[in-house]
Amino acid sequence: MEINTSAYQETEVMKQVNEHQKNQKLVASELGDLFASYLGDSLFACVFEHHLQVVKDNEIKEYLEFALYTSRKHLDSMKDIFKKENIPVPVGFGEQDMRKDAPRLFSDIFMIFYLVEMSRAALMTYASTLSTSHRQDIIDYFKMCLNDTVIIFEKGKHLLLLKGVSISAPEIPYPKKVDFVEKESFISLIAGKTRPLTGLEIKHLQVNINTNILGKAMMLGFSQVASSDKLRRYFKQGADVADTQIKQLGRFLISGDLPAPSSMDAHVTDSTTPPYSDKLMMYHATLANGIGIINYGEAVSKIMRHDLHVQFALLTTDIAKYANEGMNLTIGNGWLEEPPTAADRNKLSKNSTGSK
Repeated sequence: MEINTSAYQETEVMKQVNEHQKNQKLVASELGDLFASYLGDSLFACVFEHHLQVVKDNEIKEYLEFALYTSRKHLDSMKDIFKKENIPVPVGFGEQDMRKDAPRLFSDIFMIFYLVEMSRAALMTYASTLSTSHRQDIIDYFKMCLNDTVIIFEKGKHLLLLKGVSISAPEIPYPKKVDFVEKESFISLIAGKTRPLTGLEIKHLQVNINTNILGKAMMLGFSQVASSDKLRRYFKQGADVADTQIKQLGRFLISGDLPAPSSMDAHVTDSTTPPYSDKLMMYHATLANGIGIINYGEAVSKIMRHDLHVQFALLTTDIAKYANEGMNLTIGNGWLEEPPTAADRNKLSKNSTGSK
């Protein structure tokens, strides 16, 4: 049965919802998601602006222009929401975080790969934000963001194919009949033998290797241009962590006679001039760490082989440790913009004017 969504918006139900929510304040999840989204889109707008200054391929340029337009549209919408609610607009990232005369740090192909992988992560993020939103205007906003991200992801995948780059999972044989698992060895390692990988296990290995390929290339680039030895060491450490993860996950594909994704290291230039501020690069590392942990959690929930579970758990610990070091660096440099938080009741009671 088809549902006319435009007609539904005009129904008595929606009128009642809008009336009920007329004076409803944003809830905690909406405040948190809008804050994180603003920081993310302001960062991406800076990244896309720099890429547009150095990109050579006209098709990729048009793609980047669309991505930049989309991020700016999201930022304008969020500013309107913040102003309507009398909430200060986050600082995020802007002109102060860009170095407009900087040469390219990454190739044109990497720019597409970057957008595809970041939009893949955004699809999961927006699905989550949409599922925990309550006010209709916020639902509508994140629904728009989700639709925009689908377009960016799809355009990027097509563009990579046109440029001769494939990041899809390898093919496996079609099933010839329906079977049911009869042995516990399907999920466990017995006598050193393992069964072939399932389609979903291949998918999650591929996705997480690609995420680390992106992270490694970014961290290599950032390690060349950061302003201090401490930051350069941190980014180089991130590249090493990603490289280890690529190898550990890749061996599962290779041992199953399946191809592992190719590195993007060659798409990092030899530039030592920073296109972005240290603050922006550190926050991008934080984003990458978060994406990695989310992806690993999703993988563990879908895979069935115990040896894969163990590997993903170990790798998650490595990322979490690296992320914690980065958070301490960010706070130490005064770069962490505080997100919306619950009221500190103990502090309020101590500072109360009614207290003796």
